[in-house]
Formats: sequence, C-alpha cells, structure tokens
Amino acid sequence: MEWWEKHISQKNLVLFLSLLVGALSALASIVLKELIHLIKYLIANQLAEGHNHIWFFIGPMVGIALASLFVHYIVRDDISHGITKILYAISQRKSIIKLHNCWSSVLGSALTIGFGGSVGAEAPIVLTGAAIGSNLAKAFRLNQKTMMLMIGCGAAGAIGGIFQAPIAGLVFTLEVLMMDLTMTSVAPLLISSVTATAISFIYTHQRSMFMLMQIEPFSLHRIPYYIILGLLCGLVSLYFTRGMNRLEGFFKKYIRSIGMKILVGGSVLGLLIYLFPPLYGEGYDVIYDLMNGNAMSTLEDSPLAALGRTSWILVGYLLLVLLFKIVASAATNGGGGVGGIFAPSLFMGAIVGFILARLLNMAGLTAPESNFVLAGMAGLMSGVMHAPLTGIFLIAELTGGYHMFMPLMVVSVVSYLIILLFEPHSLYAMRLAQKGELLTHNKDRSVLTLMHIEQVLETDLQVLQPKMKLGELVKVIANSHRNIFPVVDARGRLMGILLLDEIRNIMFQQRLYDRFTVEDLMTSPAALLSVNMPMEKVMETFEDTGAWNLPVVDEKKKYLGMVSKSKIFNSYRDVLVRLSDE
Repeated sequence: MEWWEKHISQKNLVLFLSLLVGALSALASIVLKELIHLIKYLIANQLAEGHNHIWFFIGPMVGIALASLFVHYIVRDDISHGITKILYAISQRKSIIKLHNCWSSVLGSALTIGFGGSVGAEAPIVLTGAAIGSNLAKAFRLNQKTMMLMIGCGAAGAIGGIFQAPIAGLVFTLEVLMMDLTMTSVAPLLISSVTATAISFIYTHQRSMFMLMQIEPFSLHRIPYYIILGLLCGLVSLYFTRGMNRLEGFFKKYIRSIGMKILVGGSVLGLLIYLFPPLYGEGYDVIYDLMNGNAMSTLEDSPLAALGRTSWILVGYLLLVLLFKIVASAATNGGGGVGGIFAPSLFMGAIVGFILARLLNMAGLTAPESNFVLAGMAGLMSGVMHAPLTGIFLIAELTGGYHMFMPLMVVSVVSYLIILLFEPHSLYAMRLAQKGELLTHNKDRSVLTLMHIEQVLETDLQVLQPKMKLGELVKVIANSHRNIFPVVDARGRLMGILLLDEIRNIMFQQRLYDRFTVEDLMTSPAALLSVNMPMEKVMETFEDTGAWNLPVVDEKKKYLGMVSKSKIFNSYRDVLVRLSDE
C-alpha cells in the first residue's frame, strides 16, 4: 500500500480501481448467469427428462430451501434486498459492505432462480458489484466519499455487465444510488460501466439482450395510447410496490421458523407455476415471445390452456399472470430465496404493454404490440424504482430500439408522476425512509439524515426536584448559566420544565421563598423528543411547536437531556461543510 501512495496519485488510483471494479463486476455477472443456466439445464434435461413436470412443481421449493439453508447456516447474514443494503450503506456514510457479499448473493440467487424462483438476478449482482467496490476501496484505505464512489462503480458495472447496457448502468447509479452528479464521479462510473459491458459483449458475442423482430416507427397519433399506458403502468407500479411490501411483511411477521417459511413459500410458488408456467424463473423468455409475436406460446403447459386459444382467453390469462406475479415473487423471497425486482418489474411491464396493445387492436385501432411491450417495460421500471431515466435508457439498450425514445419517455414520465401521487419513495428506499435512514438527492434531508439526536443532546442543565422550595431554586439559578431547568422525579422521569422568564417577577420576593415549590411553578414542555427520533422529525417538531428548547426522553419517559434549535443549526452547518468538502 505504501508503494501505491508514493507512486500513484489519488485521482489515477481511483480511475484504475474503477476499471478493476468494472471488470470484476462483469465477471461476477457472467458467473451468475452461467450458474443459473447450468442449474436450469440440469433440471430441464436431466431431472425433468421425459416430461416429468412434478420436478417443475417441487423445483422452486428445492431452490428456496437450498438458498435459505445456505444463507442461514453458511453466510449467517441477511443478503436479501440488495439495493436497500447499498442505500443503507451510503445513507449512514460508512459505505462499508461486508466482504461475503462479494460472493454470497451470487450463489444464493443462482440457487433460487436456477430452480425456478420467480425473481431477478440483477439486484443480487448489483449488491455483489457494490461489495467489490466497497472492499477494494477499504483495502486501499480510501476515504468515505471515495468508498461511496467505488460502490457506485460496482453497481454501474453490475448493470452494464448483466444487461450489456453501459448508459443504463451509469444512469441507474446516479438516479437510484448516488446523491450528486459531479465531474469527478462521472469518469469512474463510465469506466466501470463500459468496462463491464465490453467484457460481457466479448464473452457472449451478443449485441443486445432482446433482439427485436418486429418494430414500427414512432407515430404521433399514438401518443394518447402511450399516455394511457403510462397511467396503467403507474397504477400497476403502485400495486407492485404496496403488494410486495405487504406480502413480504406477512412472511416476516407471521411466519418465523425457517422450515415453515420454506414450506409455505415453496408450496405457494410451486402451485402458481403449475397453473401459470410463465411465472417460472426470471420470465425473460416470456418477454421475448410477447415482443416477437409468439404470445400464444405463454399458454403452453398450463392446465388453463384447455379453455382455448382465443385473444380474449390470452388477455384474461395474462391478467391473472400479472396479478399473481407479485405473489410468486414475494413467496420466493419471503420463503428464504434470494432475488430482486428488476426482472419482475420488466416482466409485468411487458404484460401491461401487450394487454393494452392487444385490446386496442381488438377494438379496431392500430397498436404495434412490440412497441407497447417495450414502453410498458420502461413504464413499470420507472414507477417501481422511481427512476424514469433508468427505465428509458435500459429498455433502449436492452433492445437496440433507440428510435423508441419518444414513447419510452412519455410512458416513463407519466408512470413516474402517477406513482409519486401515492408513494414518495421507491420499493428499495421505502423501508429506510420509514426509519429516517435514507439519504436522498435533497441536500437538507441528506444532512439531517446524517445527524443524530445524540450529537446535539445537552446534558449540562441543572435538574430540579418537584418539591424544591423557591428559595432553594433561587440559589440554583444563581449558579447556573441556563434559563431553562428540567424537573424530574425520584426515578428520573421528566415531570415538566421550569423557565426563568416565568418566575422572574417573584424570584426576588423573599416572603414567597417558602410558599412556592418547583412543582407549583413548572410547566409542561411544548413536546417531548424521543432519543430514537430521526432528525428530520425533530426539526418538524420544533417547527410545529415554535419552541427553541425541547427535552429528550427514552421509552420509559426518563429524562436524558435537552436539545436546542441553535445547537441543531450549528451541527447542521458543520455536517454540511464536511459533506461538501468530501
């Protein structure tokens, strides 16, 4: 390390590490893809040989069980919700991601998805890339600001590697993960994203993930149709976000044992896949069929195919698939599997776009299904992730359909605006936002997030007892430099506060010294602050009450100290300066 510090500047070291992080992220994405394909091949051609579909029913449960046992007994750490973990690492300004995340998410998601888990591999590989960046930065003793940049490089490289989409990798990192766009951050992010994409191209010899067979030029008269699609994508994004959050919360709250989680999650997933085979795995084959005019193939192997193969039956079938996709994904993750929501959001978006286009065509209007499938994918990703630019560029790069930018933008923006009316945060950020631990693009909120109530807690105030006489109080005031005094009982619980201004007119009247007690003179505080209260909530309380000083108590109402608005302002200024300097 000393040789690096002497012979290579900080700037050049960051550029070199960004290239290395991109390369390692690409290799990780290749390993994950190959592991998933290998497991699928073994199941399809060995275990399920002779059309023994029972293996496809129990396969997802096996995958969930293997992934759950791997996480519980080998990793011994929660590796689910990868993007949320990255956001937490950034929000707490530590930018430290555990070393095992460099490989554990790859193996866990390969077992889950390879056996048919209805989730995506993208979030686990993004966590893997971010962990690679974080641990390399830690090894080279880089500061926290640079460590955060390396996390971003890992995420950009992961998206670029697994999707072969360099611009989307850059935009995703800036839009979803990072706070600010600066010239010093753009170059390393670009290097990582382009390096990962180039390695992925060299390995796969594939130009884009989805090659379009049918595409029509943009037509101005279809803008109203795309606006309708944007509205639908926004509403489905809301269903996706709230549904996934509540279903996973159900598994976490009501099903505690690992065995029961595996049994319930695996059984639900297996039953759904038996009825709706498109729910098996990531669902990219279904997207490809919808894009290229093979929509009827989605009915194959389903017992519901016996109802017929008309357009109405297809639309109804896909509506059910759309409805149950979040159940399948939640059952996969809630049961102990490891996976993300990239693929499910693309899958559901493709179905929304196809259904609308098919209904328009059935009504005698002209709506190219491939175009609407593309736009639906961008719309749902924009709504679920609150990232319209990511949705636009990712779909354009996945398909090579750059001439679709106009409809992609219309649908993505409308979808994003619709979900903002109901949910201020993405599914990734929702849990952190509820705890007040989310760092956002809003500078004020970011600074408040970095502050904690312990940093501004004042404990040097003179504490009073409720039975203390006025005469004793005057002696205390004479030796104090503060004009506010907390009043606590024998057990340390806050009873009220006493303000110097409230007793100034009687404090020099000696005839009253034995007549009044502190209990008679104290008042109730305008509000109480909890020691675990987020700083943003603390500031809201100050604004609502108009107070300049408020007491802080614990869960048992035991007095801990006072917080003043002036102390918060001073601390805010220090954190803001430090944040800007970094």
